[in-house]
Amino acid sequence: MLIEQLYTSCLSQGAYYIESNGEAAIIDPLREIDTYLEKAATRNTTIKYIFETHFHADFVSGHLSLSKATGAPIIYGPNAHTQFDTLIATDGQEFSLGNITIVALHTPGHTLESTTYLVRDAEGKEHAIFSGDTLFLGDVGRPDLAQKSTHLTQEQLAGMLYDSLRSKIMPLPDHVIVYPAHGAGSACGKQMSTDTIGTLGIQKQTNYALRADMSKEDFIQEVTDGLLPPPSYFPFNVQMNQEGYTDIYEIIQRGTTPHSCTAFATLIDTTSAIVLDVRHQHDFIRGHIPNSLFIGLDGSFAPWVGAILRDVQQPIVLVTPAGREQETVTRLARVGFDHTLGYLQGGFEAWKASGRSIHTISNSTAAMLAKSVTDTSIIIDVRTQAEYTNAHIRDAINIPLAQMHERIAAIPIATPFYIHCAGGYRSVIAASILAQQGIHTAINIEEGFKAIKNTSLPIITSHITN
Repeated sequence: MLIEQLYTSCLSQGAYYIESNGEAAIIDPLREIDTYLEKAATRNTTIKYIFETHFHADFVSGHLSLSKATGAPIIYGPNAHTQFDTLIATDGQEFSLGNITIVALHTPGHTLESTTYLVRDAEGKEHAIFSGDTLFLGDVGRPDLAQKSTHLTQEQLAGMLYDSLRSKIMPLPDHVIVYPAHGAGSACGKQMSTDTIGTLGIQKQTNYALRADMSKEDFIQEVTDGLLPPPSYFPFNVQMNQEGYTDIYEIIQRGTTPHSCTAFATLIDTTSAIVLDVRHQHDFIRGHIPNSLFIGLDGSFAPWVGAILRDVQQPIVLVTPAGREQETVTRLARVGFDHTLGYLQGGFEAWKASGRSIHTISNSTAAMLAKSVTDTSIIIDVRTQAEYTNAHIRDAINIPLAQMHERIAAIPIATPFYIHCAGGYRSVIAASILAQQGIHTAINIEEGFKAIKNTSLPIITSHITN
């Protein structure tokens, strides 16, 4: 038996390749399927099953494309309804894969169709679970994403999740390996571990939601406490996973169309396309096309695209580093943004050389901020509320990046102000959003709070001034 986790850091997502005696199964595949096909071909293995733990909200799965390429059935758990051919497993249904067995354990709570897949080895011994968004390392799945489609409250779904964990997962032996769908950084939970593989025994000891003495009422309260609103693109991804989507390779072909500066400018003027600049933040600061949005490839790219752009139907034209055009289109398509119209041939340097207008962002070091700040200076911290609460500059205003659109009225327009995040990535996204709205008075703090902590600026930590 071979089990391999194929982890995508940008999405904090784990897909899985399971193989036994010449047969393979894929669990929660990404939308681009070449990796799975190549792995099976190299190992002279037949992909027999495609298992989905639930309808994913944070990415578009590759189940349809993979099934079309291999003929393998797509398997969901009970209560799943799709607009394509699907094998709906019953609770406890067994699937043979070479010398091993995969058992569907219906574990509703995160969603109604959520299913955990238990692997039994050739001797029938429980070996591992693929827990989807039911159980993470250090956390459990949030129970609020399926409310609208099910007409259930998050409290009712949390109650289902409690029962699922205690009746289907916790009775399993401690040695069982836990393979979750996500790790730290995903919006599908609150406090996931940076580890991506663990054991059930360790989770029983350390995961707050698996405490042996925890009542259902306690579980519901703790699991629902502090949930941030889910990203706006989540329902669109669920719909695509339920109803179907265009093959990603068609999306890539269209999205990697090169455009000259003249054609690119025409696209901007004649369509509703947004200019998405994915270069490094330092390059964007030094110069960019007016009204372009910065979300750099070398950060949490796809989740921030979804959180900021929100509408997956939004047409997009790209400014990318040379050679990273296909990567950009692929990563956009992973979260359902399929309407990329092409990229600027020659990149920003070609635009600049053409003599067209460019914009820059004011930039400052933390040391310069410490020397120039006064009692009337305005400092905006775009980190999350939890980061801000943990430690922040005294009198700084917290406007988390995810809330920037809704709280833009609180941003000063005429007076220069400072803006920072943890390391300098999110603050440049924020500055680009503000510039799109005609606010050009932001001064970005390079390297963010990481550098600020090493200055003489007064820092509030756990209500104590340093």
